[in-house]
Amino acid sequence: MAAEMMSLPRGRPFTRDDLDAMPDDGHRYELLDGVLVVSPAPRYVHQLAVGELHLLLHAAVPEDAQVLFAPFDVVLAADTVLQPDLLVAPRDAFTERDLPTAPLLAIEVLSPSTRRFDLLLKKERLERAGCQHYWVVDPEEPSITAWKLEDGAYHQIARVIGDDRFDVAEPFAIGFAPADLVP
Repeated sequence: MAAEMMSLPRGRPFTRDDLDAMPDDGHRYELLDGVLVVSPAPRYVHQLAVGELHLLLHAAVPEDAQVLFAPFDVVLAADTVLQPDLLVAPRDAFTERDLPTAPLLAIEVLSPSTRRFDLLLKKERLERAGCQHYWVVDPEEPSITAWKLEDGAYHQIARVIGDDRFDVAEPFAIGFAPADLVP
């Protein structure tokens, strides 16, 4: 591991090539404007929520779209590679390696270690890249907050807590209660 650390770039921003050289060690490696962000493996309740959401999304997205869960690279720039917990994009937008553009929908399930990153930095970077829809699920509350990109900025379109229903028509029709995502 020490040899791998010695090969990290010094005095310059990280790039996609640097990210490709990172070890496959169970951590999530992302780049945000040239800064390496390392997250630990997610907790049990996080994974349950991601799994339930994936099933709901898979049943709701149109045939010309694809739902994927992390880890899968979304390349927004040479120095910005994110891995949303879940993403939806047109099938023809994907390459074998990554999604080389902003997704139609990015979803993050909050964890204590990533909460601020997901709510502030990642949200802002996806907004700048033109991701049309951004949803954040808090499995502890449980809740979901949804933003839609309008005139280049995110505007909150929904915030639902507990057993109340989250029903939206865009980017496709879907409905569920946040409480249904967690035990």
